[in-house]
Amino acid sequence: MFRLLRALRDKGVLAINRRNAEYTLKHNRRALYPLVDDKLLTKQLALANGIAVPELYWVVEVEGQVRELPRVLGDRSDFVIKPAHGSGGEGILVIAGKTNGKYRKADGFLLTQEELDHHIFNVLSGLYSLGGQPDKVLVEYRVEFDPIFESISYQGVPEIRIIVFLGIPIMSMVRLPTRMSDGKANLHQGAIGAGIDMGSGLTLTAVWKNDLITEHPDTGNPVTGVSIPNWENLLTLAARCYEFARLGYMGVDIVLDKTRGPLILELNARPGLNIQIANNCGLLPRLRLAEERHSDLLTVKQRVAFAREHFAAGTC
Repeated sequence: MFRLLRALRDKGVLAINRRNAEYTLKHNRRALYPLVDDKLLTKQLALANGIAVPELYWVVEVEGQVRELPRVLGDRSDFVIKPAHGSGGEGILVIAGKTNGKYRKADGFLLTQEELDHHIFNVLSGLYSLGGQPDKVLVEYRVEFDPIFESISYQGVPEIRIIVFLGIPIMSMVRLPTRMSDGKANLHQGAIGAGIDMGSGLTLTAVWKNDLITEHPDTGNPVTGVSIPNWENLLTLAARCYEFARLGYMGVDIVLDKTRGPLILELNARPGLNIQIANNCGLLPRLRLAEERHSDLLTVKQRVAFAREHFAAGTC
């Protein structure tokens, strides 16, 4: 046990208690948490600052509004239903089309209108929300992922997570949906996490469950050595989020839509630590360097350049 702890410490691995005490509690003012815990507020804040997000079609706040959904959607046959206060991908329902009057999920499973309504009622009741409190339902645009991910994603949309500390992008990974994760980009549900070289945007080590892998288990295609398009723009987008969210330590989740480009999916004030496994690298050395140097980096451009130079592969 002590040998393992020493090895983790030597590698600079950030543990959850230390993350909470030295980073989230110290650098994230509690008053700002609602801005990222409520996906509707996050979306509004991003739009107000000129940052693209998935288009919002409707917000359901009370049960009486549910019957209005078919009218609001009109001819739209694909959309996403999402809890405003959900976490870990719970309660998100992706509708990919309609077949014979029924709603078709990404895996081909069909839902009746009554089954769809029942899911919305569950979301409103707080079944998927943080703390189990009554929630709102967001009905929004279904992202169509960039073709670069077509061979390494199972049904769902890959998500790029970038950890930002004091406005500096620190570490990143792409979460790739699998059959096990039911097409969701959630590591706890069985998605793949592939680290990304901060300098080049190439994918590095990939982890699936507890195993290091080089190929997607469902497609058989390589998940390492994939070049993320417009990498500098993605780092810039993540760094800009610090300007309006004002959280010192956060995770920025981005999706790449094939026609609309990068879209901010959500911000997270308590980003998980699995990103270290995906990168085979600890966060602590990077966090310490960023804390030492951040006051010298006055612009987003400077912070992105610093990240690409100092946090490239091999700098653990």
